[in-house]
Amino acid sequence: MPENSVFWRRRKRAEARSPAIALAARNGKAAAFPLLHAGETSACPTHAEQAYPGAQARLYYALREAVPLIDAAVFHLVRLLGGFHVTCAEPRAEHWLREQLALLPVGGNQQGIAAFVSTYFEQLLTLGTAVGELILREDGTPAALWNAPPEGVTLRRAADKIGVMVCTGEGEDARPVPYPELVYLSVLSPTPGALAGNSLLKGLPFVSGVLLQILETLGQNWERLGNVRFAVTYQPGGDPAERIHTQDRVQELAEQWENAMREGAGVRDFIAAGNVGIKVIGAESPLPDCEIPLRQLLEQIVAKTGLPPFLLGLSWSSTERMSSQQADLLTSELESYRRILNPVLLRICATLLASRGVAAPCEVIWEDITLADEVEQARAALLRAQALRLASA
Repeated sequence: MPENSVFWRRRKRAEARSPAIALAARNGKAAAFPLLHAGETSACPTHAEQAYPGAQARLYYALREAVPLIDAAVFHLVRLLGGFHVTCAEPRAEHWLREQLALLPVGGNQQGIAAFVSTYFEQLLTLGTAVGELILREDGTPAALWNAPPEGVTLRRAADKIGVMVCTGEGEDARPVPYPELVYLSVLSPTPGALAGNSLLKGLPFVSGVLLQILETLGQNWERLGNVRFAVTYQPGGDPAERIHTQDRVQELAEQWENAMREGAGVRDFIAAGNVGIKVIGAESPLPDCEIPLRQLLEQIVAKTGLPPFLLGLSWSSTERMSSQQADLLTSELESYRRILNPVLLRICATLLASRGVAAPCEVIWEDITLADEVEQARAALLRAQALRLASA
């Protein structure tokens, strides 16, 4: 095992990364996210001297597990990020670098820089902070890339009060990593003065809690009203003999009704003599309409992710022009994410080349997001050329 690895050898906590959601009673109401009510949403205060990126990991991963729409949105963004290739000033070094990036083991069960970037970006979206490490062998050659789990990572302000120092452990046990040049850190939309970033899912626990409460109530109502239950009532007549045997007749009615409604007994008729009434329990109370409140909550979730609704399977009405505008906004979102990841990719390439004794500059070239974007860019270039031609005429 490489000697310089810090996060590779660090033991994970015994707690599961994505605990199941448990509905807990709180003041007579069901709390869909107990961690939210426990005050675990302010783990990275502004102007703090240290931050714990893994403090909110349980909350956000539980949120993704509870609401499939949020989990799908995160993976959609990861896939839509697109691929890239690396260019280098020296052709021979470029060929070697591309081969290393394609064959480098990642996390022990994956291979290639694309796998590292996908996991790194997924962690960045979920937690707002992502940490990775390049592992070298004893002779200085690259061995693997590692996506560090958020648990047990501490961020501290550097001695110059500007930089950020990555440490392993928490509290008094936190120690700076011995090879910071091999550790990579990215933050998403950080608050001024804060060390850690803000998750893409920030603000969604409360909305998702209300959404889950509506769905839970809807399931209970369907369990009560969808599974039809009957109320069989018997009213004795004025005959004294009938009143004497009321208990026996009620017992007989109950047995015959149970036999008629027994599962697997087939369709049977129920015949009774006397004043017997049969009604469906809850037939007078229809299920409440939840389409409008559910859509209002889903609109807030979709707006937070930045994805068009149709990518998440939501068939909301939209015009062709509106879909085009949503695609343009999504393109801008993905380009901003690429700008965050570019410094990490350039540092990895520079470190790999330095291990070979090459100091040539590199460049990361991202693929076009969609063919429609390429067509629109070509059309815009044509219009600019025509405008210049008219201006020079």
